[in-house]
Amino acid sequence: MPNPFEAAIKLLKTMVDDEPKPPLHVGETYYCWLYTATMNEAQNYMLTALNTTTDDELLKVLKKSSEQCKSQAKQMEDFLKKEGAPIPTVAESKPNSNPKDVPLGVKLTDGEIANGISVKTAYAVSLSATAAAQAIRTDVSIIFSEFLAEKSLFGAEMKVLMRKRGWIKVPPYYYPPGMPQK
Repeated sequence: MPNPFEAAIKLLKTMVDDEPKPPLHVGETYYCWLYTATMNEAQNYMLTALNTTTDDELLKVLKKSSEQCKSQAKQMEDFLKKEGAPIPTVAESKPNSNPKDVPLGVKLTDGEIANGISVKTAYAVSLSATAAAQAIRTDVSIIFSEFLAEKSLFGAEMKVLMRKRGWIKVPPYYYPPGMPQK
């Protein structure tokens, strides 16, 4: 079955014209800058979490997410530089440490780490969808559509792991008045 995200991105790429592109408008610049800052911050979170967990499945997910954040931040930084737009400052990376040396009162649980990844992924999906929809330039829409596809697929994988491990947080169910209770 074809991936609908890839099909949409291919369609967008066919619409890119060869005419000179106008400068980024203030909204496009803002979303590019904000997405770069978000990916850099998320990558630092992943590196911190890598220092606090010993769970093999969570380590695998953290490494994948960290690489994805790093790749998307780099792609967006290169784009911003090419467009002459400013790049957000990046906090220093965390040094590697032994998870067993982290005090229990400071150490995040595996469930907290997984939910942190999930929240950051959901925010990135929302941000990239909004930016893709509001961009005037097709190249900007394509970049954010590709990010949206990558983050959505990662989020789906994350949800499977979280359900399997009992880490997913489910809001209370809503039963309308008069509905039979089970």
